[in-house]
Amino acid sequence: QVQLVESGGGLVQAGGSLRLSCAASGRIYAMAWFRQAPGKEREFVARLIWSTDYRDYADSVKGRFTIFRDSAKNTVYLQMNKLKPEDTAVYYCATGFGTRNSYDYDYWGQGTQVTVSS
Repeated sequence: QVQLVESGGGLVQAGGSLRLSCAASGRIYAMAWFRQAPGKEREFVARLIWSTDYRDYADSVKGRFTIFRDSAKNTVYLQMNKLKPEDTAVYYCATGFGTRNSYDYDYWGQGTQVTVSS
């Protein structure tokens, strides 16, 4: 059983930055961030394979968001720069097989709201 505890998020103006964190208990193979806006399906944002530090991003966030880890703290972060109003969503971290598909993730954080004002 893995528990994920998220922190960060909040309200920011367009062009601003936020950092999300996700602390995990237990061993991890891969971590990912997904997001879900009102009335929309949950979508992939970024993923990281723990053993290789391989990182992958959705096209919509590439060049603006960075996923990285602190292995000593068993924590993954999502640094979000140049935020846009369309980034507004509840952001979830998850651990699982490391694909872009949310169905391949078994454990999820509680979600944190990110709101970007125009």
